[in-house]
Formats: sequence, C-alpha cells, structure tokens
Amino acid sequence: MGNRPGAALAAVALAGTMALSGCGLQAASQYTPPSAPGSIEPIEGAEGVELVVGAKNFTEQLILGKIAVIALQVSGFDVVDRTNIPGSVPARQGLVDGDIDMEWEYTGTAWLSYLGETETFADPLAQYEVVRAADEANGLTWLPPAEANNTYAFAVRSEALPELGDVTSLSGLAELPVEQRTFCVESEFFSRNDGLAPMLEAYGIPLGDPAGVPRDNVRILDTGAVYTATDDGACNFGEVFTTDGRIPALDLTVLEDDKGFFPAYNISAVVLTETLEAHPELADVFGSISDLLTDEVLQQLNARVDVDGEEPADVALDWMVSEGLVTRG
Repeated sequence: MGNRPGAALAAVALAGTMALSGCGLQAASQYTPPSAPGSIEPIEGAEGVELVVGAKNFTEQLILGKIAVIALQVSGFDVVDRTNIPGSVPARQGLVDGDIDMEWEYTGTAWLSYLGETETFADPLAQYEVVRAADEANGLTWLPPAEANNTYAFAVRSEALPELGDVTSLSGLAELPVEQRTFCVESEFFSRNDGLAPMLEAYGIPLGDPAGVPRDNVRILDTGAVYTATDDGACNFGEVFTTDGRIPALDLTVLEDDKGFFPAYNISAVVLTETLEAHPELADVFGSISDLLTDEVLQQLNARVDVDGEEPADVALDWMVSEGLVTRG
C-alpha cells in the first residue's frame, strides 16, 4: 500500500467488525461516538457546509481519520466519513480530484510515491517544505507537520541490551561482534533503495561482507512476524515502524538513526486549498491536534487497536477528551 512505512499494517483487530467495501472512496464503517466542543469550538459559517474526510485502511490512519471526523463535527460541519479507503492511490486521488477535503498524510510518502521524487530528506522540516511547495500546484495545502514521524527503524528486545553492550544507536552496531549483528526484516525493506543494504553500507557494516553482516545473519519475514521474532530472540535487531503499538507492547527499544539515514515521514494534515481558503480556521483546528501527536502518543493509540482490539473511533475520542480537545456528547 504505497511506500510509506507502516502502510502494510492492516488493522488486524478490526477484521471481524470492519470489512473493506470493494473499491473507490466508500467507507466500510462510519461509526463515530457522539462528541461536543472542548478547546475545539464551533466555527462561524460551518453550519450546513459538507466536508469530506478521507483516510487509508490501516490502524494509524483509521485513528487519525476518526480524530479528524470528530474535530470537524464539533466545529459544526456536516462531515462525510470516507475513512478506511483501500489503498494509498485512491486516497491520494480523492484529494487531487477534489472529492476529499482533508486527509492526514506522510511527508515522505507524498514526496517519494505521489510526486515521484528520489532524493530523500532525513530532516523533517526540509522534507515538509519541499512537499508543501510541490503540492501547491495540485491545489493542496500541507499544514505544519506533527512531531510524530512514522519512518523505518530498528529495535531490539529490551532485556537483551545488557548482553549487547547496551547499544543505543545504529552506529553502535559496528562495535558488536559479527555474530551478534543479526536482523529480521520484511521482504520489501530488504529490496528498497532506502532499505537494509544501503543502511548497512551507510553505517559501515556492508551486507554480504564477512566482516560486516553476512547474508546468513538476515532473516526475511512477513511484516507482523518481524516484531514477534525480534521479541522471541530469533534475531537481535528487527525492522519496525516508529509509531507501531507493538513496540511498547513487546517492550522493544528503538535504536537511534544517528546518521539520519531514513527519510522523514512526518504526519501532516492536508487540506484542499479552496476548502482552507473558505474556512481558514481549519488551520488552527488541525494545528491544535498536530501539536500533540508524537511517536509515543501514536504507539499508545495504535496499541489500543492492534493489541487490545478496541475500535479506532473510540480510541480517537478517548484521546481527544483526555487532551481537552473535545468533550463527550
């Protein structure tokens, strides 16, 4: 589903209650619990105005989509809920075609997948600025991004850290004995131009080099299996997505990408420019939400769905109430 890290993570816990609805922009579930204003208050001129919210069909997007739906409802708009769109391409096309007014997107996804660029930016602000400028021509406005950055990373089971010299960064891998440089990765990451081999090269331990990372040190697994294999000790270092709820649930420790190898995939509210011009207050509404979104927050919210089996809409409302953004209706 596109090239955004985490995009392949289906909302497994929802499989029994939320079935995909074929194709296009039709939503499979429009359930949203009742809410009322908090710090987000009604916007003058919103009454009777229809706004369409889109979101892709994986856990984090479902939660973020419901957050947007709730925010716009308490702002006074008539909201059409088109969250749970099956795939990045139709979600993006809905925005470009003007059929969707707002979605949460990832800066790296837009830059690499939608806009077809090849240069990557590890600096979040630099990545945001080039995407924002490029998408102006498509009639889209990228609002300032959240701190949350759903990019690639490597994690280790926390209880193994003492025997691994308490390594904290990817640079620290070069200090370990070769036999301890064992990795679990998904097949896509193994072949990407910002994937395993280029990363290991950047950190001075080339793949296939007996003194770097021998190929026998790498296991290629399904995405979900990487987390459990890492936790079970099948490998020391597993490829993860930095906002995944299984990181805290399995007590994994994420290593710092201290050389800034991985591109930035910060979350940003993307709004049709004509919609934003008609209702400029939307910038403040979504800004108040983006300011609160961190990797840790999204890990917790994602875990409530993927690990605990809760509904994304309920998780979204609980969090918004806890932050004072809205109240219960």
